[in-house]
Amino acid sequence: MGKEVQRVLEFYSGIGGMRYSLMKAQVNAQVIEAFEINNIANDVYQHNFSHRPYQGNIQCLTAADLDKYGADAWLLSPPCQPYTRQGLQKDTGDARAFSFLQILELIPFLLQPPNMLFVENVVGFETSDTHAKLIEILEKTNFITQEFILSPLQFGIPYSRPRYFCLAKRKPSSFLNESVNHQLIQSPRPLFEHFNTVAKEDDLSLEDRQNLLQSCQPIEKFLVLKNSSNDTNVESAASTTGLSNDSNDTSRTSGNDSNHEYDSLDKYYVQPSLLERWGSALDVVYPDSKRCCCFTKSYYRYVKGTGSLLATVQPMKRDKTSLKEQGLRYFTPREVANLHSFPEGFEFPEHISLKQRYALLGNSLSIAVVAPLLQYLFTDA
Repeated sequence: MGKEVQRVLEFYSGIGGMRYSLMKAQVNAQVIEAFEINNIANDVYQHNFSHRPYQGNIQCLTAADLDKYGADAWLLSPPCQPYTRQGLQKDTGDARAFSFLQILELIPFLLQPPNMLFVENVVGFETSDTHAKLIEILEKTNFITQEFILSPLQFGIPYSRPRYFCLAKRKPSSFLNESVNHQLIQSPRPLFEHFNTVAKEDDLSLEDRQNLLQSCQPIEKFLVLKNSSNDTNVESAASTTGLSNDSNDTSRTSGNDSNHEYDSLDKYYVQPSLLERWGSALDVVYPDSKRCCCFTKSYYRYVKGTGSLLATVQPMKRDKTSLKEQGLRYFTPREVANLHSFPEGFEFPEHISLKQRYALLGNSLSIAVVAPLLQYLFTDA
């Protein structure tokens, strides 16, 4: 990796998933500015990083404004609503896509363009007009791209959330694995081939590493609440994600959230009326399950199609006929954060409501996936 500290701009910074990923990647980089229009998200970001993102409309930024930062890399996680299957799929016609398009269109006019770009979005973005515009501008401005569709399941996390990623480097910089230039890859293999080769102290073969990545931990490793009415062991194990730098300090994940999360399980149980209405459509998982579904920002308000529900009582038979006896509950915000691989030290300010916590997490990204992608991007060939 380069000796000089890489200067990074973080667009659509949300609650800091990209910044945590950068930290987890252990690259020699520093976020010099973050941009986020959501005031509540900025409260959370500032609480954890002591840095409040720029909150103005980034559509007002000019090429001169961006040149002043002298950034080496741009990290972007623009709104996904224009491209989601559940949305209207207006693509470039959706107002929420305008700021991203505006940022892209400034690149040819920069006197100091970044050397690296990283874009994260929902699956479906790769077939959009916005994607076509992204690739067109990057090619015109001398960038090489590699694109991925990856899920946390491929990194040992029991969370099914495939996402699209575009990695771009401006010539003469190049990727470690040039054989996948200008391709869309759905395997993490290119990210680890090089590091296995150069890491002499690593005894794992590439095949062993791939098998390890494919072997997900059980969901119980990511839970924080223990149901006292039975023997289901769902105690906190946030440190098992391997992301915590303070594995012995649990105070930040328990005391701060006590008003919302740790006082009682009652608020998380699913109402019987919802079970009657949506029972056949629910995705029910168990502490020993090794997969759960994506949690959307509306997870806690609506059940159907918004994420998995956890059974707190082990049934004799795992089927939909016994749902009412399984004590179904929602995953708590901290548990969702754990499945997103947020570090143990991450916390919400006390004034952030339960509904807001779910919404902010639903819009965030998987650190387990993004961190190795950033490590790969920031490593020189």
